[in-house]
Amino acid sequence: MAGTVGRDYLQVYRNGRWEPLLIKGVNLGISKPGAFPGEANITKEEYFRWLQYIGAMGANAVRVYTIHPPAFYEALYEYNQIAKQPLYLFHGVWIDEGAMLRTKDVWAPEVNEAFRTDIRRTIDLVHGKARIPKRPGHAGGVYRYDLSPYVLGWIFGVEWDPDVVAATNEKHPKQGDYRGKYVYTKGASPFEAWLARVIDEAVAYETETYGWQRPVSFTNWVTTDLLRHPAEPFVKEDFVSVNPNVMYATHELQAGLFASYHIYPYYPDFFNREEKYVSYVDQRGERNSYAAYLHDMKAAHRMPILVAEFGVPSSRGMAHRNVHGKHQGFLSEHEQGMIDRKLFEDIVHERMAGGLLFSWQDEWFKRTWNTMEYDSPNRRPFWLNAQTNEQHFGLLRFEPGPSAAAMIKVDGRKDDWTFNGIRPVWTEGKRALYVTSDEGYLYVRLDSGRITDRTTVYMAFDTIPNQGQSRLPGLSGVRTAGIDFALVIHGKQRARLLVDSYYDTFSYHYGYQLHMMPAAPYAHRKDNGVYHPIRLTLNKKLEEARGKAVPFDSYETGVLRFGTANPDDAAYDSLADISVSRNGDMYEIRLPWALLNVTDPSRREVMGDMWSKDGLKSRRIVAGIRLGVYVAGEGSSFSFPAMNGNVLPAARFYEYTWPVWEAPRYHERLKRSYEVMKEVFSRVGIAIQQGAE
Repeated sequence: MAGTVGRDYLQVYRNGRWEPLLIKGVNLGISKPGAFPGEANITKEEYFRWLQYIGAMGANAVRVYTIHPPAFYEALYEYNQIAKQPLYLFHGVWIDEGAMLRTKDVWAPEVNEAFRTDIRRTIDLVHGKARIPKRPGHAGGVYRYDLSPYVLGWIFGVEWDPDVVAATNEKHPKQGDYRGKYVYTKGASPFEAWLARVIDEAVAYETETYGWQRPVSFTNWVTTDLLRHPAEPFVKEDFVSVNPNVMYATHELQAGLFASYHIYPYYPDFFNREEKYVSYVDQRGERNSYAAYLHDMKAAHRMPILVAEFGVPSSRGMAHRNVHGKHQGFLSEHEQGMIDRKLFEDIVHERMAGGLLFSWQDEWFKRTWNTMEYDSPNRRPFWLNAQTNEQHFGLLRFEPGPSAAAMIKVDGRKDDWTFNGIRPVWTEGKRALYVTSDEGYLYVRLDSGRITDRTTVYMAFDTIPNQGQSRLPGLSGVRTAGIDFALVIHGKQRARLLVDSYYDTFSYHYGYQLHMMPAAPYAHRKDNGVYHPIRLTLNKKLEEARGKAVPFDSYETGVLRFGTANPDDAAYDSLADISVSRNGDMYEIRLPWALLNVTDPSRREVMGDMWSKDGLKSRRIVAGIRLGVYVAGEGSSFSFPAMNGNVLPAARFYEYTWPVWEAPRYHERLKRSYEVMKEVFSRVGIAIQQGAE
């Protein structure tokens, strides 16, 4: 056996006995920038380097969700030959979610047979006995390396859709319990009986073909847990269970069964609403709904529980709040690390079997519910969307641009502009305007002379032709044309990007289209004189759910944060958008493409006229972005282009045209959160591993 199951922990055989092993690991995805996961194009060199980082962090396990290319298994095998401590592998087997959602029945042959085939294929490959033909959307090749001593557990399946679980149960009411050679059930639903059969057949295949067993589980999540959550407002989040407790190992399955859950602190809503969770006091003396939930889960299970996903993203955009500050986004890398550390400490304190952090690397291809209508789905892997939280869960960041040296770092210094040979697009004495960009951001530098508390900068952006405002916000006496976005900077502490109300995706989507907030009666008219703050939705409105109304919720994401975005600075803030030079004569700004309604910068594609028949699906290819500037304060007022009376002539704005691309430039960087997790992984769990259960 590669491992076995104890009371609270999984166990490995060391020093002549079975010892408990607190799992400290990461989930490793199958993607990198420039490709979708199904292209499986991570190289062996990249895998090996990442495994070295993971091992150096103090981790002892890696999880993969599906079959990776042979390069991964070769890299892991070679790493474990030289590592002081091996990295154990938890291997998943994906299920065809399209077929499952279409049939709403896991017993359907097109779902069941394909899943069982993939399980056998995966078992073969970890034993180094597989030749898998390459198929679109799947990894393949020749698998020669025997990883079986290092595979500590199987985790089959995906986060089960509650509608599929309920429909399966309804379609097979007479299914009854399952009794196999290795696994049997007591009081199982038809869906649970199907899972037990799948697991039994997998164990049988590996035992009889290769003479190996290892602990086995299935993927589960809070939505289909075995607890009841009376404060949960969304019916789908609490109306059906997939219960591992109904499954039992026979004496033939010596490695045993364990439970495996994805558990995040901000989802579902009951984490913010269940009074006994919200008021629960953890080992630190702090209120902690996450620890409360873990505590209840531990009490409800009769087998070890592995928290197979946990974590928060270091994204600029946020998708959901947590009552205790563990939000789904709008967290710096340092904040991400501190929260991830606390989540793992909670996992350990509540005697879980361990935790697998989600995730090792950032994933550019990902989407998020509150931004996915505003980009182009077939182009997501080609650029970094700072507003999409799902792209930023990793400890390893893929920075836009070819190298750290070539990055514009937004730290109030001019040397990186000089290093990259970026020339000003306008100069007037000591005043100058610079513009550049990369796969993640538009960068603007304004050398403006002395910046004081009374300095106000108005930066105008014309991103789409034939619409836009003819006034800047708060400047009724200055006329211009075509302004789609206006950045207003007050001194050294306040800055907001505003959007023409006609071009406001948030107002159009949730006011006019979905009626979840009051519609702006003027918004459908061009040049209506009104700018809107730029907002992201956090909760869609739900009138009545289980007797509870859910209010519409959002926050302003167009507020810019001052600080330094240079990772080498001690005061580094990964959420910094704007920096002022030390001697107060220069603004350095980075604007995420998505804040400017750019739907695909790799093709210069922007959101079109959403008031046309195409709505939010409207797209337009533009020549570039046009910029103008007006600065007021303490007698130092100036503009670019030069004003004629009270007119800022839009026809003379600078047009910035950036190069398009098919292969994004990027480079790797370990986030600040990596160092935080390295500390906690190195510190926590030693007593568990040295003692006995």
